[in-house]
Amino acid sequence: MADGTYRFQQPTAGQFFFPHGAQQTHHQRHLPRNGSPVHAGRVGFSNDTPSPTRSPGAQSPAHNLYAMFSQSHQQGQHLMNGGPSQQRFAMQMNLAQKFQHQNHHAHHQTQHHHQPQQDHTAHSTHAGNLAHQHAFSGTLSTATPHFSSTHLPNGTPTSGTAALTKPLSEHWAHQLQMAAESRQASSPHHYARTNAHINKGITTTATNGVRKEGDNEERNRATGEDNKKRQRWMSLDFGGQGLRALSEPLFNYTFLDKLYLNFNKLTHLPAAIGRLRHLTHLDLSNNQLSELPAEIGMLSSLKNLLLFDNNLHSLPYELGYLYQLEFLGIEGNPLEDSLKDQLVQNGTKALVTHLRESAPVSLPPQQRDWIVLDDTPPPATGPPQEKLTVLSYNTLCDRYATHTQFGYTPSLALSWEYRKDLILQEIREPDADILCLQEVDMDNYNEFFRPQLAYNDYRGVFWPKSRARTMAEKEAKLVDGCATFFKSSKYLLLDKQIIDIANTAINRPDMKGEHDIFNRVMPRDNIAVVVFLENRATGTRFIVVNAHMHWDPAYNDVKLVQVAILLEQVAKLSEKYAKWPPVIDKAAFKLSDDSEEGKQSEPEPPQELAPSAQYSTGVQIPLIVSGDYNSTTDSGAYDLLAHGQLSKSHPDLANRGYGNFTREGMAHPFNLKSSYSNVGELSFTNYTPGFTEVVDYIWYSTNALQVTGLLGEVDKEYLRKVPGFPNYHFPSDHLALLSEFMVKERREKKAVTADFGPQRERRT
Repeated sequence: MADGTYRFQQPTAGQFFFPHGAQQTHHQRHLPRNGSPVHAGRVGFSNDTPSPTRSPGAQSPAHNLYAMFSQSHQQGQHLMNGGPSQQRFAMQMNLAQKFQHQNHHAHHQTQHHHQPQQDHTAHSTHAGNLAHQHAFSGTLSTATPHFSSTHLPNGTPTSGTAALTKPLSEHWAHQLQMAAESRQASSPHHYARTNAHINKGITTTATNGVRKEGDNEERNRATGEDNKKRQRWMSLDFGGQGLRALSEPLFNYTFLDKLYLNFNKLTHLPAAIGRLRHLTHLDLSNNQLSELPAEIGMLSSLKNLLLFDNNLHSLPYELGYLYQLEFLGIEGNPLEDSLKDQLVQNGTKALVTHLRESAPVSLPPQQRDWIVLDDTPPPATGPPQEKLTVLSYNTLCDRYATHTQFGYTPSLALSWEYRKDLILQEIREPDADILCLQEVDMDNYNEFFRPQLAYNDYRGVFWPKSRARTMAEKEAKLVDGCATFFKSSKYLLLDKQIIDIANTAINRPDMKGEHDIFNRVMPRDNIAVVVFLENRATGTRFIVVNAHMHWDPAYNDVKLVQVAILLEQVAKLSEKYAKWPPVIDKAAFKLSDDSEEGKQSEPEPPQELAPSAQYSTGVQIPLIVSGDYNSTTDSGAYDLLAHGQLSKSHPDLANRGYGNFTREGMAHPFNLKSSYSNVGELSFTNYTPGFTEVVDYIWYSTNALQVTGLLGEVDKEYLRKVPGFPNYHFPSDHLALLSEFMVKERREKKAVTADFGPQRERRT
């Protein structure tokens, strides 16, 4: 619309949408971290007084009522739209006075303002500053309070005078203050109207540090998605509408940042609330809720959850997933003492932690389905079709599994002692021929993975990230890297190589003098491990690449350059391996390393071993390129892998200088395809509250291999109540990928003699 504000109309509901950028002028004291006002009724501690355009006219039926309010206001009574004498009342009273006033306010909820004045000693001491909070509550609000006259708003009996002698904790004092402010927001669309009023003061020029109104559009645009519509509102106010139920379409607005449902008659909160995963502020105060759905735990972005004045006796354990929650408003609920005491004494964070750590372990999900892509029966005669299975898995290195990173995960589920056994089970169960593991640190490779997997006939090759070379031995043990394991009874290890991407980049002649190489690529010490294997029985050879690229989304250019250098080095190795001599005596073959396992003889090979396969070029060798590439399916890295080339002007390069890559473009000689692209990729391979995307892949050369089976999706019903991994059932934030391949039959070119038919005798 012309004014830049999107509005949504509901019969008799008025306007309730307001621009996301409107909150920027709120006082910092009343702003949570996300910038949303805890209450929108104050700007600079001045009340939203009635403007002439909203005051009842002389002919209006409400004129007399408005006049009565004005008169009461002049007499010093505190109304919702009171004057200067009542401003900043919450800041002027001390904590004891405030607690006494809460008691007085509860006593008058049923008797209202017109009863004879009695027992007002406690109130009269600060009447000039505070006045009557309940004056407007009993007159203007149609909401029914959810506590009786014999109880305080926080659910405690009025006879409990002993509590008054205890000093209030800072957490609970803030709770009472917020509850009082919440109760003032009883008018329909209180927050929307307040923000609309604030918007009137925003000018279209950047003066005195105020941002231009037009700049808000850019701020609300989806990052990196220029083809999407600009989202110009992110908050929705249904407050004071008397709603008894919420319509399902509401939960399709998954972009919502703030949702106000206060002062309604809701008795039930739909489970679909869990779909609004971007909410940072949710107000459900002054309803009739007796329980919260488990899906409330999906709102892990929440900073403020207001539940004042409901009928809640308990809280779901899933509330413990809300690790970013800064304020939980529960005053006015008959909450059980154990939960309330946690909040009163230690605050919101302590209560959230208590719920998370004491939650029982949920039921595990159903097993992931096996997807069959080719069920052609094997040939009745001739040799059987050769197949191999490859598992790729980012195991989540122990040093990265912290509460700072995974605040929604219980301590036990995050501990290495618990996770390592679950990881081992995840690896062993498929019994894959080849394992490509990322984020394995040197210490756990030597002390855990290698000895444990040896029981399952696996032998491994491992390299840490390049920084380990510059560290002392003790620190180097904690550096993670890539580990590739293979079934030793089935495959021979012909060669192994590490690709040090940063070191390779700075030594390229065309990269000399390129500042972006030194400033952006060189500091990232990502590596890839390459193994060259031969099947003992069939003689087929394989190149298996296991890589882990840089994680930061602000460095898409770096990830793209890393992939380009990786494929360039693999192409060189493949040409070298095409000339690799055949293995003459497979029984006597030993691993080509100096480790203890390399000194041991291979198991006795099967009989009638086929000779080593011969390849004329590197691209003929079956190639597997797996790992965590930290690049989504719409990235330049994905395009380069899938299409074999990339333009020098690709947006991910961001006009930076990377030698021939940015002068001529990028290319590789392989025909690669993501194995999961045969089913349209998975929904995700990395699952956290803030990031749920596909970043892990198993690529294969289509000229030599064919996908016949894949490990499928995670049970979607299970995911409805799980905001992210790791947890008790998934030990890493990544999923394990498993693909089954069939080696295509090679068609050797045969020399053909031209046949010109019967020759005629030549006449002489």
